[in-house]
Amino acid sequence: MVPPTEIRKGKVILYQKTPHLVLEMLHRTQGRQAGFVQTTLRNLDTGSSTTTKFRSTDRVEILHTDNQRLEFSYVDNEGYHFMDPETYEDTVLDEKFVKDVIKFMVENQSYDILFVDGTPVQVQLPAVVEMKIVEAADAIKGDTASSATKPVTTESGLVVNVPLFIKRDEVIRVNTDSGDYVGRA
Repeated sequence: MVPPTEIRKGKVILYQKTPHLVLEMLHRTQGRQAGFVQTTLRNLDTGSSTTTKFRSTDRVEILHTDNQRLEFSYVDNEGYHFMDPETYEDTVLDEKFVKDVIKFMVENQSYDILFVDGTPVQVQLPAVVEMKIVEAADAIKGDTASSATKPVTTESGLVVNVPLFIKRDEVIRVNTDSGDYVGRA
């Protein structure tokens, strides 16, 4: 148990008997009053976020975390399979851990998996991912009256608006925060 001033962004703490990822942390003081730490936490079981204040007299338990780079192999009725490229050990994640990020995941690509006390709890995506286009309509000459973009479908099933010159089988870069086209790979 440590004081709340030891909380840092990216750490996982035990809050209300469930692990929470610290998204933001601010140490505040108000005049002569005791300071407090204001945090934004994401519940790793439900995915919901909450803002919480910890007084300087409170105690917080910081959980042991580990990031491992694993390769996304395949999906079956057991879950989403990730393989350690060095040991070939298979790690299976339940759908609840990947439901928000699956549209950005491509088989045979490596992703960072957050482990809390040896249990996988979250897939952490990079800021930009590269994806191959599997379906793209042909651009019609002079079709720039409204906007010069068209929808395409990537190999994960994600639909992205791209410029008219992008064609099928090209690899594009997609922002994982917004789902927007960034550029060609």
